[in-house]
Amino acid sequence: MHKEFLMGNEAIALGALAAGVNLVAGYPGTPSTEVLETAAKRSGPDVHVEWSVNEKAAMEVAAGAAYCGARALVTMKQVGLNVASDPLMSLEYIGVKGGMVILVADDPGPISSQTEQDTRTFGMFSKVPVFDPSSVQEAYEMIQEAFDFSEKYHTPVFFRATTRIDHGYETIDAADEKEYRRNRPEGFVKDPSRWVIFPRLSFKNHALIEERNEQLKTVLSDYPRNEIRPGTGRSRKGIATQGISFMYTLDSLHGRDAKVLRVATPFPFPEKKALEFLEGLDEVLCVEELDPVIERALIFICGKYGLDVKIRGKMSGDIPRSGENSMEIVGKALDAFLGKADASAEKAGELPAPPPLPVRPPVLCAGCPHRASFYAVKTAMKGKKTIYCGDIGCYTLGNAAPLDMCDTCLCMGAGIGIAQGVFHTEPDTSCFAFVGDSTFFASGITEVVNAFYNQADLTLIVLDNSTTAMTGHQPHPGTGRTVKGQVVEKVSIERVLRAIGLTFVETVDPLDYPEAVDTVKRAAGEKGVKAIIFRSPCVALTKPKGRSVVDPERCIGCGKCIRELGCPALIRDEDGKKARIDTSLCTGCTLCEQICPAGAISGGTKNDTAGKTEGES
Repeated sequence: MHKEFLMGNEAIALGALAAGVNLVAGYPGTPSTEVLETAAKRSGPDVHVEWSVNEKAAMEVAAGAAYCGARALVTMKQVGLNVASDPLMSLEYIGVKGGMVILVADDPGPISSQTEQDTRTFGMFSKVPVFDPSSVQEAYEMIQEAFDFSEKYHTPVFFRATTRIDHGYETIDAADEKEYRRNRPEGFVKDPSRWVIFPRLSFKNHALIEERNEQLKTVLSDYPRNEIRPGTGRSRKGIATQGISFMYTLDSLHGRDAKVLRVATPFPFPEKKALEFLEGLDEVLCVEELDPVIERALIFICGKYGLDVKIRGKMSGDIPRSGENSMEIVGKALDAFLGKADASAEKAGELPAPPPLPVRPPVLCAGCPHRASFYAVKTAMKGKKTIYCGDIGCYTLGNAAPLDMCDTCLCMGAGIGIAQGVFHTEPDTSCFAFVGDSTFFASGITEVVNAFYNQADLTLIVLDNSTTAMTGHQPHPGTGRTVKGQVVEKVSIERVLRAIGLTFVETVDPLDYPEAVDTVKRAAGEKGVKAIIFRSPCVALTKPKGRSVVDPERCIGCGKCIRELGCPALIRDEDGKKARIDTSLCTGCTLCEQICPAGAISGGTKNDTAGKTEGES
């Protein structure tokens, strides 16, 4: 054993490696991304690690490995579970041979997500057991226990970490590599009666799953991480909690007397342990994120066994019904439930007030090629009835002023489908759908097929910056490399689109403003499904070769560059009359130079690889 200071996601990955994982597959999404990246960095050649094209593919790849007796880990964030739910729902009916853990990083807040959905609730819906860690050290240990549990009961299991566990840091005790378990898969054994899902098999297995989960309520009551902290025994009040909220609860008690139940496996719910906890109590406060999973379970148990215990929590309004918990929120809830802590204990737990945070609205980076792409489309379509359907990624920030180029945003790939629906309802609207290169491979291809087949009239804009930028610059099928650094054949977006049947497929550098505007005008004038690939590398991955500067003598103070582009490097001078460029931010993209009516800006140098098509770069 040795000690390491690790992020929660790093600890989870090392725990999986220590458990003998053979395969790791996933799709990047904050706050889960670092799990797979760490597995790729810290594993040897005997562990297969891949960024799959989407979460559904990752789930199916992992299932195939688990069918062979391999230990498989799937990683995703909570909205990725929606994509993976199709194979998952059937997989629980089929079961697995090797251990299969599905890491889903929930995002209370939400901090960087579309939803606050709770994987514990999804566990109940899908009948898949759920493990819910409360610290980085425990996450490292618990994922190993999750693999053992999965293998023993032949079921995939959820490992539900949340943002504060995923991105928290802790010095943990970790196994040395020589202590790792070595799992040698038996291989796939043909047995259609087990691996081929048919209604008759599903009916039989459904009954077995329900029976198993009833038994697991008792089994998991003896799981040591489902624990009761009794207090002094004099108080008739209890607190039931989970995950990071358990740590907040312990830190907020300040010596006050209360019985505490920590639920580490919210599904199947440890009923026997809950009954032990409820004995002798008059009132319980449930402190949890996000859904009232524990609260509902305890209310059910009280009704089932005729217990006269008042259960409070989210449904009673004692805990906020949305958002993530914090020390402040939990502390106030405990004060209201248990009474104020004595002054000395409360003072000891107080932290100095933090300084106010600066206001930092989300904005596209200075020099981001997406800004140029949006601006070219906006210029080309000025005065026309249009809709701009956005997608998930950096380019969602195109919704902000002054660009105002994101009219809709739902989920990955949906913009292409929404544009089709608008066209079929309002044929006189010029419909544009924006999608990133990674999202195109993840969920955009089928939407384009649908548009072409169903004779939609829309312009597809692929914003190709050759990376998965928003989640940390992960590779994808169009980058020509894998997560382990292998050089592979690129998948060509142009060829895919032409293979579907599109005849207007053009690749252009968005930082070549006149050509970009002309291409958009020509595409919009065509009927059917047209595609423009705006290709220019992410500025976070390229070094600027020059920086633009404003000649104050030539600047006429019109403010067009500032007013229309919204680039954070463009600001007013001290007098507020003329434009100035913050050279610490400028990347020399030249977009402002090209739109300046006075020709007052110069000095930038575009990246040489921007806009090159397949085979040129």
